[in-house]
Amino acid sequence: MTRPLGQLILARLREPLRQPETIFWTFFFPAVLALALGIAFRRQAPEPVTAAVVSVPGADRLAAGLRQAPEIQVEVLDAAAAERRLRQGGVTVVVFPGDPVRYRFDPTRPESRLARLTIDAAVQRAAGRRDPAAAVDEHATTPGGRYIDFLIPGLLGMNIMGGALWGIGWVIVEARTRKLLKRLLATPMRRRDFLLAHMLARLAFLPVEVVVLLGFAWLLFGVGVAGSLFSLALITILGALSFAGLGTLCASRARTLETMSGLINLCTLPMILLSGVFFATSRFPDVMRPVIRLLPLTALIDATRAIMMEGTSLFALGPEIAVLLVWGGLSYLLALKLFRWS
Repeated sequence: MTRPLGQLILARLREPLRQPETIFWTFFFPAVLALALGIAFRRQAPEPVTAAVVSVPGADRLAAGLRQAPEIQVEVLDAAAAERRLRQGGVTVVVFPGDPVRYRFDPTRPESRLARLTIDAAVQRAAGRRDPAAAVDEHATTPGGRYIDFLIPGLLGMNIMGGALWGIGWVIVEARTRKLLKRLLATPMRRRDFLLAHMLARLAFLPVEVVVLLGFAWLLFGVGVAGSLFSLALITILGALSFAGLGTLCASRARTLETMSGLINLCTLPMILLSGVFFATSRFPDVMRPVIRLLPLTALIDATRAIMMEGTSLFALGPEIAVLLVWGGLSYLLALKLFRWS
């Protein structure tokens, strides 16, 4: 490492110490977010199925039959009240006694479809149905199958992305608005060293970011890593470098902090929504998925989840690694070409 590049990296490492609030937002806020979401979506007994039986002749007998199923909560209401409860989400199914029994529910809600099946099974049993084949339930809990296990890799990827874009892009543009970059132009420092120093300095903060979040998740929720720690470390490094390149590209021409803030939000918000931070990308239409898989955050999160939850090796993550390398390399090369000091 050349002396100018080394001095630039040291300067970047010292800079966050002058702003202690960045330590909280970079290292501890993701852990706080993981705690809140982990508590909200902790593994617990399933919520009971809620049903409203319309109070017409036969309602009491039908409701009594449904109450024999412990997983069903039943209310007997008039038609207007039952409709209002369904619309407000107080019940998932409205049952109209009669021959045939009618079920009113929202088919676009998966929980409503499941509730309809559960309620109908209880109605049929109360009417004397006997199943021709005997069945026994076996309950199994799969390690890594909780929502918190799914969430932590998403939060890790989001934190790496945000740290790179805000920690590099914002800092460069702030220096430009304060005319500091114009002063550097008079020095023999090369543009390549200046941008590369920002990218490499990000790697110094990466171990703390990863250890704090994963250690917190392990201590409080028992989230583990099924695969190799080396593979996880390498993927997070590639992800950090990829977003560091994107951060330098965003900052290459922006002249004001407002412009930089808009560019960062333009990059981060779509990826947070599309790349599977909080829910699986399979929820999106098939036509969108090839584009979603080409996003760097998608590649980082998918690779991290594969290593942590399934123990996947690096050799099986070629497409994700290629996406991260292309985004990082092209962004850095474009930033070198487009960057201006003032």
